[in-house]
Amino acid sequence: MSNELLREALTLDRYPRSNTYDQQWVVDNLMGPHPLWSAEGLMQVMTLEPGMRVLDLGCGTALTSIFLAREYDVEVWATDLWVDPTENWRRIQDAGAAGRVHPIQSDAHKLPFAHGFFDAVVSIGAYNYFGTGVDYLAYLTEFLRPNGLLGVIAPGIRTAPDFTPPAYLADRWGPDLCTWLPPDWWQRLWERTNLVTVDTADMLPHGWTDWLHWLQTCAKVDRGYEPDQRMLEADEGNLLGLTRLVAHRN
Repeated sequence: MSNELLREALTLDRYPRSNTYDQQWVVDNLMGPHPLWSAEGLMQVMTLEPGMRVLDLGCGTALTSIFLAREYDVEVWATDLWVDPTENWRRIQDAGAAGRVHPIQSDAHKLPFAHGFFDAVVSIGAYNYFGTGVDYLAYLTEFLRPNGLLGVIAPGIRTAPDFTPPAYLADRWGPDLCTWLPPDWWQRLWERTNLVTVDTADMLPHGWTDWLHWLQTCAKVDRGYEPDQRMLEADEGNLLGLTRLVAHRN
């Protein structure tokens, strides 16, 4: 597939900011669902003001950090445990974001920041891997100022988690998929702490459709992930999608 055809395939009207980016760049650095679509989908219900200090937690290859810094004029700490920060630094420099995005390598449970330092925390495609514990929100909000924002996009399901997986999920249902949880589950977990007020808890509109379209397109350039593609196709949008959450610290 040519770069032009790839650009056409990955241009969606509902993501006008993402459409301005080189889609080959996104494909070459992919990790999970389309990161820029997810970031833009989160910003539909979350407001970042220019100059804010933002923690991008579990940033992967830092594409979301670059996107947020460039599109919303914020300063971002691109934090991930598994991706080499030197590799992220090269991507940040190449994208012209060296003054606004800072690559950090850190475990989500051992963050090297001052309490109250951030105006906002975002986590795109990663929070479910480290945030399901009942005590994690209490830890994370220490790094947010009062009224600071927390926004999450993560793989999720539409119904209660205590169910028998349908047959098409049977061979995939393990520790990872057990962290794919519905919006109301997250809302209850967060609000019972009295640390935050949840402003949005829903499934990202078109999340299943976009995720599947992304995988199908990536497969045409040998960058797809067939198990997830087959799973989403079999699901037909009935159960799977992307959970979206926004809260502010009390």
